[in-house]
Amino acid sequence: MTLISILLATLAAGIGSVWVAAALSFGVLARYTQHMLSLAAGALLATAFMHLLPEAFESQAGAKELFMTLLVGLVFFFLLDKAELWHHGHEHHHDDGVHGHAHHGDDHGHAHEHFPQPGSWAVLTGDSVHAFGDGILIASAFVADFRLGLITAVAVLAHEVPHHMGDLAVLRGGSHSQRIALLKVSLAGAVTALGGLVGYLLVDALQDFLPYFLVVASSSFVYVALADLIPQLQKRLSAAETAAQIAWLALGIVLVTLVSGLAHSH
Repeated sequence: MTLISILLATLAAGIGSVWVAAALSFGVLARYTQHMLSLAAGALLATAFMHLLPEAFESQAGAKELFMTLLVGLVFFFLLDKAELWHHGHEHHHDDGVHGHAHHGDDHGHAHEHFPQPGSWAVLTGDSVHAFGDGILIASAFVADFRLGLITAVAVLAHEVPHHMGDLAVLRGGSHSQRIALLKVSLAGAVTALGGLVGYLLVDALQDFLPYFLVVASSSFVYVALADLIPQLQKRLSAAETAAQIAWLALGIVLVTLVSGLAHSH
């Protein structure tokens, strides 16, 4: 019974948060693409610095080891980006050689479809690691107390919504498809159930590794925000546009900080 409750709760938290984020991002906020990039940057940075890293450093793990994990994670996601760009650049070059004359007129309209937004794999990898850690947390709470497990699942769902709004903005920018972006983030969110299953089976053995999961997830969000999103926002804008950009960035930070604070208070 406990295992079934864990699996249902982790799926609801992991995938439910993605769909709530999608309802907001692709509904009332869909027209504000540039603003959503600012919100994404703020949400990802706040998730890393105000939620994941503090939780990791509150553990018994050594600071030096955690900082080393953060550094290795940043370098890893940089290399992952390089591999992704090289792979798709190679595919694009091959396609041009085969179809260049037949589709020459469509090149300008569809060129970007061959190049996903840089950082998309970093976001999905970080999401999966983060979701796995969330699943372990939910499983640990259920093993301790059923009501605590339910509260933890609701807290995870709530604090993931603004973060997933940022993820969807990043992936939407690369694929130009709401459906594909939603599918990818939902699959990453479903990893929460895997974390719940593993957490239920190995709850005691995995406790020591949880801080490192949190730091790896943090490194992906910091990398994407600083290497991919912030550079896109560094444009010459009017004073009003700049103020709006900063306001949406701050909103992303405030949303994640408030929701994480509420989650910790419960």
